[in-house]
Amino acid sequence: RMEDWLRNMGDWCISRKRFWGLPLPFYKCGCGELTVVGSRSELAERAAGRLPELPELHRPWIDEVRIRCPKCSATVERIPEVGDCWLDAGIIPFSTLKYLEDPPYWREWFPAHMVCEMREQVRLWFYSLLFMSVTLEGKAPYETVLTYESVVDEEGARFSKTKGNAVWFDVAVEKIGADVMRWMYAAQPITSNLRFGEGPAQEVARKLLTFWNVYAFFVTYASLDRPDLSRPVDPHAAGLLDRWILARTDLLVRAARGRLDDYDTPAFVREAERFFDDLSNWYVRRSRRRFWKSGGDDAAAAYSTLYEVLLVTVRLLAPVVPFLAEHIWTNLTRARPGLPESVHLADYPAPDGAWRDDRLVADMATAQRLAALGLAARNEAGIKVRRPLSRMLARVEDSAERAACERLTSVVADEVNVKGIKFEDDLSGFLSYEVKPDFKALGPRLGSAVKEVAAALKSADSGALGPRVERGETIEVDTVSGPVRLAPPELVLKRGYRPGFAGAADRTLAVVLDTRIDHALLLEGLAREVVRLVQNMRKEAGFAVSDRIHAAWKAEGEVALAIQNHRDFIARETLSLALEPADEPRGDRVERFDLDGQPVTIAVRRT
Repeated sequence: RMEDWLRNMGDWCISRKRFWGLPLPFYKCGCGELTVVGSRSELAERAAGRLPELPELHRPWIDEVRIRCPKCSATVERIPEVGDCWLDAGIIPFSTLKYLEDPPYWREWFPAHMVCEMREQVRLWFYSLLFMSVTLEGKAPYETVLTYESVVDEEGARFSKTKGNAVWFDVAVEKIGADVMRWMYAAQPITSNLRFGEGPAQEVARKLLTFWNVYAFFVTYASLDRPDLSRPVDPHAAGLLDRWILARTDLLVRAARGRLDDYDTPAFVREAERFFDDLSNWYVRRSRRRFWKSGGDDAAAAYSTLYEVLLVTVRLLAPVVPFLAEHIWTNLTRARPGLPESVHLADYPAPDGAWRDDRLVADMATAQRLAALGLAARNEAGIKVRRPLSRMLARVEDSAERAACERLTSVVADEVNVKGIKFEDDLSGFLSYEVKPDFKALGPRLGSAVKEVAAALKSADSGALGPRVERGETIEVDTVSGPVRLAPPELVLKRGYRPGFAGAADRTLAVVLDTRIDHALLLEGLAREVVRLVQNMRKEAGFAVSDRIHAAWKAEGEVALAIQNHRDFIARETLSLALEPADEPRGDRVERFDLDGQPVTIAVRRT
């Protein structure tokens, strides 16, 4: 756009017939001589008489000054026009940074690293800046120019007071929050209009809440356990998940520096949001039980690791969400005296070679993909993650990815809640196929004989035909009228899984879950459901996360057997000092539930 403007620009009329504005220092004499005054000292030198004391060199005061014509010595007035506002804006690099008074100081700041305005400024401010700088210094006044589109309402309409859809800044800050607004702007691709309103803001706030909830989780448990956070974490002594999140944080640091150095805030926001998800839904969720332990080396390592990650992350986020970052930093740094008082006084994070482990990050990303497929298969089968399954079979085509998944088997198995994972080269034995004719494709060729083909396919061995059709082979079936050859485009292939199995696949990974649940798995799943019920009761009763409780229950059949067989597990997960059967459970909160069609009554009481 700028190149097109420069190639086709016309003359610029720099004067305006207005009162307010930059007084043009042009003095035109009746003899035809035009004098242009270039400084205050030159004005004093040329003045017709003593230069009066002027509050400032603007109208009306400047109009009192007359000069002597250097050609005929006549007294000359300044022309009445003022400069175009963009003329004034174009000299900002010179008028505000002591260009005339202190040239060495001025050169420290010229050219600007970046200027940012909407794209209409290509023919206005960007052009006037460029025009003045090239005229005075022979070079551009900026190294980088960033333009953006418009801010519109949630429906895509321009804001208008007459339409009634205008949003005032003070109201928006109160309802949405300054940092949410900043994140929204930073995330927006500069080539598209930004749809602004409470609806889009809620989605942005949800993403920031993911990170906030990790911070809140840390503060909650650290306030109870009082871990020693005075020393930086040692990545070489850390466990697998700790090493991974440190390496993942270092990757974010490198990405943040690269993206922000390129002024690419949308890319930085995307990287940060992916990191929030990894931190919350992988590291914290996989490490949650470590924080429940009081004391011990493993708990101490978890606290130190998460603390260090939070300190680095808030510094990375500070340029975009300064208020949120400052709040978190101020609270966290109480545990480590000597750190800067404000996050905005701290150095921006630099990559840490001791944290870097790109191989582990890549391996864990593959493991996460495998786990996601397992969870997708569970969802397809309608089986909750709390219900354990016996095994998951996995096919990983790439040898490096397979090695990564095998190293991280326990992490994936825990995430998917299966007892074991077996790696196979071929999972086709767990697939089922259904091959039908495509009536629209075969009708013109076979007419009414299509029904005979449908009957033949229904009676054929679909397990043998399906893989051939999938490979693109032409098959032949025997009908009442004789053999018929069928090409894949003439067939409809539906692939599924054998009864008792469910699966999912992506480009290089595939999984099959054994969804058959024996009695032991059933009881363990019921026990996990009981844990969920008690945890919800604790929350609704207003118990603190550290409160120990007494729990009583009344149930029959398999629910009762599940509680009895997994009593220690339920008590440990719910911080129950007692978990006893009762004819009439009593406590601070008593609720009756239906668990797999079986009634159960639970009472909880804070000890």
